Amino acid sequence: MAASPAVLAQAASQKKPEGLDLYSRFALAGALGCSVTHGAFTPVDVVKTKIQLDPATYNRGMIGGFRQVIQNEGASTLLTGFGPTFTGYFIQGAFKFGGYEFFKKQSIDILGIEKARQNRSAVYSVSAASAEFFASVALCPLEATRIRLVSTPGFASGLIGGFSKILKNEGIGAFYSGFGPILFKQVPYTVTKFVAFEKISEAFFARLDKSQLSGGAQTAVNLGSGLLAGFAAAIVSQPADTMLSKINKTKGLPGESTVSRLIKIAGELGIRGSFAGLPTRLFMVGGLTAGQFAIYGDIKKALGATNGVEIAK
Repeated sequence: MAASPAVLAQAASQKKPEGLDLYSRFALAGALGCSVTHGAFTPVDVVKTKIQLDPATYNRGMIGGFRQVIQNEGASTLLTGFGPTFTGYFIQGAFKFGGYEFFKKQSIDILGIEKARQNRSAVYSVSAASAEFFASVALCPLEATRIRLVSTPGFASGLIGGFSKILKNEGIGAFYSGFGPILFKQVPYTVTKFVAFEKISEAFFARLDKSQLSGGAQTAVNLGSGLLAGFAAAIVSQPADTMLSKINKTKGLPGESTVSRLIKIAGELGIRGSFAGLPTRLFMVGGLTAGQFAIYGDIKKALGATNGVEIAK
């Protein structure tokens, strides 16, 4: 007996997205998760950057740093760089989360589901690193603009003005002077973030029946797993984050290569200096990562993008 048109229409409406449609939904969920969280944490990022660039002045920790910035430059300074932060991380989040799902699926297709499951940490790592490379290419110019706006008060009035001024005065290469440090920071950060999140959430769900959990309970698991993953990622990537702030603060000397600048900065910082601002960044990255995975999971469900391939045991 043939199915009625109403039944066929209902089945079509319930069909899961596939291919480009599916990955565009992953990308949108990641873009919203990253841009909303990074935008909300702009004041913390401003204080963290000030501590990294001028630790002699901003030496009173996170709370003291907030007070110093407000006292010295006004409360509005805490929103410096909001434009490039929101825009940059919207683009980066799309590449990072959408790319992670895409490269994970490609790895599983190459290895086969059982071998991928046995080597899932390697699959997570390769997928995250591949996605982050392309995400960093997109993020680098906007991150360079953000750091210049924060480190040089009065440099420009916002994203468009700062971007245009750097492009006109220093050329497109100035946007990528920090590309090495961004990769050095973001690739270990993203690999740690995704691997830790996958492993921690897997441990949670091994003790809980995921199919019986409410939506709120699943969001809570994503929050907790994201928070712990964020702490791990912040520690791993902190030295490169400090170097990135330093190299984008000012332009290099004539003829000075990015590599020589990095070597000089690393020597000036030392181990202790490389971890300047870590408590602030732990708070920031822990909160960011928790929020990102919670928002990402909820928006994926809202968009019907729940049919990604999973290899967790």
